[in-house]
Amino acid sequence: GGSKVSDKVGVIDRFLEVADQILIGGAMCFPFYRAQGHSIGNSLCHEDDIPLAREALDKAATGNCELALPTDLSLGREFSPDTETQQLEGVDVPDGWMGLDIGPKSAADYASRVASAGTVLWNGPMGAFELDSFAAGTRTVAEAVAAAPGFTVVGGGDSVAALVKFGLTEEVDWVSTGGGASLELLEGKELPGVAALNDK
Repeated sequence: GGSKVSDKVGVIDRFLEVADQILIGGAMCFPFYRAQGHSIGNSLCHEDDIPLAREALDKAATGNCELALPTDLSLGREFSPDTETQQLEGVDVPDGWMGLDIGPKSAADYASRVASAGTVLWNGPMGAFELDSFAAGTRTVAEAVAAAPGFTVVGGGDSVAALVKFGLTEEVDWVSTGGGASLELLEGKELPGVAALNDK
């Protein structure tokens, strides 16, 4: 989850080679929808993320890792706690609306996938969880990660903030507040501090 594909493209590329499933959520899904030809209304989407999303979709289509996108969304008129809301069956966002959370069907699907996984890495919220109207997707995924029988790793400030908000910090196996650094490590990049520890 999160907002920019470019921040996570390295780890997505790496995980397309080694993971069974990648579940996309948060505003990250909108460049993928644009790459597929869907309308996204006023949803957050960085134009330079669209070709990166298209490349990831193409790579997933020819590999063994499933790249899953939400199939329904929770919409708001604006990023505000008291905005008008609606549930969208599907992913084509109407003009004047913005996607601010994954929908309940997607959240339940993702929770089911997490429950059956041997190892779970979660980085990035499923929506604007800081707004109560759009916290349900992130809460559902957070609770699924906390309850998962597999080994669970949560990385990144927003993901940790979600665990704290929902009282689940002690329910996962490993929590890292170093989101960017942990992603670089998972991409296969050498981190000087880790390299120094390995040398010892």
